[in-house]
Amino acid sequence: MYEKRPWLAAYGNVPAELAYPDVTLYEALRRTAERVPDAIAWEFFGRRATYRELLANVDRCAAGLHAMGVKEGSRFLVALPTCPQAVTALYAGSRIGATSAFIHPLSPAKEIAFYLRTSRSTHAVALDALYPAFREATREVALERILLTGIADYLPLPKAVLFRLTRGRAIPRVPPDPAVAWWKDLMRERHPAPPGTAMKADDVAVILFSGGTTGTPKGILLSNRNVVAEAMEASSWGQVAPGDSILALLPLFHGFGLGVCVNAFLLGGGKVVLVPRFDAPLVAKLIRTKRPSYLVGVPTLFEALARDPSLRGADLSFLKGAFCGADRLPRTVKERFEAMVAAGGGKLKLLEGYGLTETVTAVICMPLSQYREGSVGVPFPDVLAKVVAVGAADEQPPGEVGELCISGPAVMKGYLDRPKETAEALRRHPDGKIWLHTGDLFAADADGFFYFRERLKRMIKSSGMNVYPGQVEEVLRRHPSVAEACVIGVPDERQVERVKALVVLRAGTAPSRALEEELIAWCGRHLIKWSCPREVEFRQDLPRTLVGKVDVRRLQEEVQVGVQRVRSIPLEA
Repeated sequence: MYEKRPWLAAYGNVPAELAYPDVTLYEALRRTAERVPDAIAWEFFGRRATYRELLANVDRCAAGLHAMGVKEGSRFLVALPTCPQAVTALYAGSRIGATSAFIHPLSPAKEIAFYLRTSRSTHAVALDALYPAFREATREVALERILLTGIADYLPLPKAVLFRLTRGRAIPRVPPDPAVAWWKDLMRERHPAPPGTAMKADDVAVILFSGGTTGTPKGILLSNRNVVAEAMEASSWGQVAPGDSILALLPLFHGFGLGVCVNAFLLGGGKVVLVPRFDAPLVAKLIRTKRPSYLVGVPTLFEALARDPSLRGADLSFLKGAFCGADRLPRTVKERFEAMVAAGGGKLKLLEGYGLTETVTAVICMPLSQYREGSVGVPFPDVLAKVVAVGAADEQPPGEVGELCISGPAVMKGYLDRPKETAEALRRHPDGKIWLHTGDLFAADADGFFYFRERLKRMIKSSGMNVYPGQVEEVLRRHPSVAEACVIGVPDERQVERVKALVVLRAGTAPSRALEEELIAWCGRHLIKWSCPREVEFRQDLPRTLVGKVDVRRLQEEVQVGVQRVRSIPLEA
């Protein structure tokens, strides 16, 4: 089926193939700046920069980093939220020919040491609030220099003063340290321009780390070509036009944030409204005041916005597109968000997509003009996708469940220093193409629409039958008493694994044995027998990863060691 690409019939005005320039990230940005020098590139709490100014700042940052010792072929760690400094550092690294490795801006010392050691970074760019953690991390791993910056560095003067008098007072003062340099000084001083770089489009530009929910995080090597191709595919799919804008709500250490929210719009000449942290009232205010063309986020983000009272009845007619990924989108969230937009005069649909860091981010998405229940859509331009039997290369017939494989220009170069895992993930099939084995179970219909079933590692084998937790979770979330649900497999002598549901109830609903039985019966009316939970545990909350997904691995570990008793709610008779 993939050879015929039946999904092209759903493309509408989107081209089936794109012409990708043979450039680095920096060169791609420079082309945009030459094309629209006076357009606004980014906005940050009222402060703005044109593309001409952004490129000048990137050049200045590159010169400063080079003077600090970041050379061609170097690697440096970036621990920043979604802010101008992070954007500047991304392209400055490419200008030098260095590789930037992005991590969470509030990583603890042990994690920082791990990332420094794994990436072999010689330098770092970080928030001033992270200095104590970096200082502790460098007791284990050497670091030549650390460039510190603060959120207030790019705030307009009144807001900068207010920040320093309020939240800024909680940031510990950085003591004199010869290893420390300051962003404001580096950007103010004049350094010789670094020499031209031999970096090519296929060289590694960025290292992102997997979320670590199924084990130790892996460094994912993304080339300039990977990131540029992803930007062009996403822009083409969303039909982004000059003058369009996006709220960059996701962090740059996340492929969705770096690849779509920032890079796709900056390479397309759009405006990026940078948001350093997700706070529903703040984001709602930015939607009302900045009137962005596009919103991109995870399900928890759209759930929070749909419930924000300030958006009810607000004018939302300016929204052109809203895309959701990184986790399964509950139908209830989709409907609530779309109803809110419709009440505000908008006509868009919240479209689901699928991607993974190994492809920068999204590679499959629902077309703008269509919707199919349960589908995440069709492949982007130049992306091939097929469902194969686990461990095999032959394509499964439509409707059969198997592992999703992806081939295309955004597929990573490999895992950092993990040749075995790289060989397992990137395989040459009989057709001669390199295919990424995603580890995700999918089915596809005859029209080329793809349907996510489950992470291969999450699939539960109960009495010899396959159980897909996401399917069970979706059924549970449709019950009027359920706010959230996570389904896991627990050891069982008779069934090998039995299905267990961890449920957070809606406000005002009390847990009880009767409700547990009702939820199990509810699943029985919608699911085949072996997929139904054998027990339900009511929880106050569900732990989450750094990007807002339910942390399934942590839940599995808690249940195994009995930590669930800490968060479990006692049942009423």
